[in-house]
Amino acid sequence: MLNQYHTLIWVDHRIAKVLHFNADANETTSVQSSHPHQHIHHKANSGDSGHAPVDKEFLERVAHAIPKTGPILITGPGSARNELRAYIERAHKDLAARISAVEPLDHPSDGELLAFGRRFFTADDRMHPQVSR
Repeated sequence: MLNQYHTLIWVDHRIAKVLHFNADANETTSVQSSHPHQHIHHKANSGDSGHAPVDKEFLERVAHAIPKTGPILITGPGSARNELRAYIERAHKDLAARISAVEPLDHPSDGELLAFGRRFFTADDRMHPQVSR
């Protein structure tokens, strides 16, 4: 891996961890949702979907925490990772172009998350031409 930085985002509906790293260094930023965690119980014959609404303010704060350069991997449990990707594709075309993949990932420790990201980008970097600086 060159000195290029990579970004891994682990997101659920309450928190997002944005890891910015290369082979030698890493930095983590956490973004908290301002909405309390809600358990939604869907009732038969009700007009709603039974799902909590997407917290667009939270997704925007996550997008602003993403560094301006380098490829992006979005991970997490449930539907939050796909909601983040869809939001970025609609609202931040420049970031959307840098998304390498969206992968399911349960609740790893910070060390496991960093190791996962390094393994992923080691393989992903081989798939793309590298630019010398």
